Amino acid sequence: MSDTPFGFGLPPEEPEDGDEGKKKDQESGGGQGPANPFGFGQSGAGGFGGPGADNPLAAMFGSLNPTDLGAAFQQLGQMLSYEGGPVNWDMAKQIARQTVAQGTPDGVKDASVGASERSAVQEAVRLADLWLDDVTSLPSGAGTAVAWSRAEWVEATLPAWQELVDPVAERVGAAMGDVLPEEMQAMAGPLIGMMRSMGGAMFGTQIGQAVGVLAGEVVGSTDIGLPLGPSGKAALLPANVEAFGKDLSVAQDEVRLYLALREAAHQRLFTHVPWLRSHLFGAVDGYARGIKVDTAKLEDVVGQFDPQNPEQLQDALQQGMFQPEDTPEQKAALARLETALALVEGWVDAVVHAAAKPRLSSADALRETLRRRRATGGPAEQTFATLIGLELRPRRLRDASRLWASLTDARGVDGRDDLWHHPDMLPTATDLDDPDGFVHREQPDFSELDKMLGEAAGKPDLRKQDDGEAEGDGGAKGDGTE
Repeated sequence: MSDTPFGFGLPPEEPEDGDEGKKKDQESGGGQGPANPFGFGQSGAGGFGGPGADNPLAAMFGSLNPTDLGAAFQQLGQMLSYEGGPVNWDMAKQIARQTVAQGTPDGVKDASVGASERSAVQEAVRLADLWLDDVTSLPSGAGTAVAWSRAEWVEATLPAWQELVDPVAERVGAAMGDVLPEEMQAMAGPLIGMMRSMGGAMFGTQIGQAVGVLAGEVVGSTDIGLPLGPSGKAALLPANVEAFGKDLSVAQDEVRLYLALREAAHQRLFTHVPWLRSHLFGAVDGYARGIKVDTAKLEDVVGQFDPQNPEQLQDALQQGMFQPEDTPEQKAALARLETALALVEGWVDAVVHAAAKPRLSSADALRETLRRRRATGGPAEQTFATLIGLELRPRRLRDASRLWASLTDARGVDGRDDLWHHPDMLPTATDLDDPDGFVHREQPDFSELDKMLGEAAGKPDLRKQDDGEAEGDGGAKGDGTE
């Protein structure tokens, strides 16, 4: 569990010399200590932690040279006058795009995607879908295949980030108004309104920073196991795909194709399991509802809040003010979310391996590279952990992949994929501990219930139709997949 579940910045590395190192780091302006109260990210030339990092507004306004002052004050006015939801998403978008424009730490700038790159991505997704037809009964979910620049990825995924983050931010906004006695709230209305505006702006800045950094690392729209992009649109980022395969000694075409397999497999799952997206996002919301605010700490912040010193609020946001409640309900929400994400990623891992292994000589190496990236806490996992306080456990992902592979051996492709018909049919966290027990357990038969519901709605029994088609064509793959 992240120590700062809503810090929104990528976690700093621990100094080798412990607390003494932390002290030195803060004195030198590193990390997210007093020298950089906004904690806007990585230090270095051109980064938000670079020149001017000791100025809490430098990350937002740049170097604040005379030519920028007009825009800086205009943006400050917009921040203070913000009256929207718990997060200033206009500011988040602006900061994310600024972060993308600065380029990655290795100096690679964002660029528009060329026609040849778009064609290569479309061809890779088309071929990936053909290969996946042989290893899953779920039909293609990629209505279109697109190649995005990093800026395009930011634009396309911000609506999903808003859905993920707003529930937690709302908890904070509500807490800001609740810490004062009722009789004082009317008198302190302008102050509370200003604090909420500042809070929305600061959340927006941190989210924008995190999303902008993540845009420099992700290879598609489903890297964290959630559908961040528009439904039915398989997306790859050519610049990041190239960077991913740079030091792997694997042909770029194979790297692109393997990543296209993963993206296309995610799209099949999210498109043809209609309840899955709401199940995952609902689990995030359920987990967020269990996060409580340290009201004693927030009362201190409110009591000492100085409008001329807004970084106090940012410091409070980053110093453990938000903690998950240690209740059975919160533990159940966390287990539900972790298990659901592990099952999604485990299914994709198993299906992609089955499709790639006979065809790509580098399949094993690419699979292990992606697993190690997950196990060592890649940027996607780090960002997700700081957004909602959740760290995915790689052990669960491997367990889920083994369980899906065992189900394929025992029940075949159709029997394995049938489990996605209903959330109650999926394995639980306990089943991941005992995959053999789940594989050989008698599964509930929902066919009669489906039939009754179909008759009640005046519709034919869809499961019966599916079975008839499967018997007639030798499987659920169709005629053109061999």
